[in-house]
Amino acid sequence: MFKVLLTRLGQAALVMLVVSAVSFVMFRYVGDPVASMSRENASAEEKAELRRALGLDQPVVVQYGRFLQRTLSGDLGISYRNQRPVTQLIAERLPATLELVLVATILSLSLGIPLGVLCALKPNGAAARVVQALSLIGISTPTFVTGIVLILVFAVSLGWLPSFGRGEVVDLGWWSTGFLTLSGLKALILPGITLALYQLTLIMRLVRAEMIDVLSSDYIRFARARGLPKRYIHFRLALRNALMPVITVTGLQIGSLIAFAIVTETVFQWPGMGLLFIQAVSFVDIPVMAAYLLFVGLLFVLINTVVDILYAVVDPRLRARSA
Repeated sequence: MFKVLLTRLGQAALVMLVVSAVSFVMFRYVGDPVASMSRENASAEEKAELRRALGLDQPVVVQYGRFLQRTLSGDLGISYRNQRPVTQLIAERLPATLELVLVATILSLSLGIPLGVLCALKPNGAAARVVQALSLIGISTPTFVTGIVLILVFAVSLGWLPSFGRGEVVDLGWWSTGFLTLSGLKALILPGITLALYQLTLIMRLVRAEMIDVLSSDYIRFARARGLPKRYIHFRLALRNALMPVITVTGLQIGSLIAFAIVTETVFQWPGMGLLFIQAVSFVDIPVMAAYLLFVGLLFVLINTVVDILYAVVDPRLRARSA
């Protein structure tokens, strides 16, 4: 187990080194920071002085070394648009995105797994057919269309829920949460459903396929021949083994939800990381874009490492193989 952990950590370090190199190339060669930061009628001497102050007159290797040093120390630069440290902007926007992703993940798992089991146990039933038809609609509909329809129905027509924003939040130190206010909880419903819909249908169809495959295996037939209760066979033996690939998909989907919540946050004007990235792209705010790339890369590396470790914990065959 310890050997597996060391191997995964070494691979994670190599991946992050590559991501940092890509982020540095974006920061260094996409756009001109001097042109963005200097005033309109700045002289050539002022631009040269600013270039020296930013260290852009140094060799590329030296610049990359300084970039790594600043990144490891938590210094991701100054936003061109906001003229504030990028770490502060990320710290302000990250709670909103994480809360939205948490709600979407809970919704997708709490609904996707039971619906997948239902479709696997009674594949020809009326309820299973309806669920599968709705899942096709859910997995085929673009996220922005789902969000606009939900806004039109529940915010504009019925007026039950807010159509944009995060509502009232409560500051708990550096963390701001909307879970402790009624308006914050209402504001989470529509974007949470929009973000969860694709993952919900994906998990449901995956659980259904894996359950059908596991239920046709030899050890399930043997358990039925022994006269074990159906509930024990379905939920203790079959479901536990069917959830193995769900762990991988769920882990990767959590990273995807955080990385690609851009559309949902734009539709609902949710003040999270995705909206910050969209604003940075429109302004060519290179430090924010590079920091977002680093953050997403680190997130996927951490999630993949955790998923690999969970695999070794859940599946004893992997522990025996590594031993």
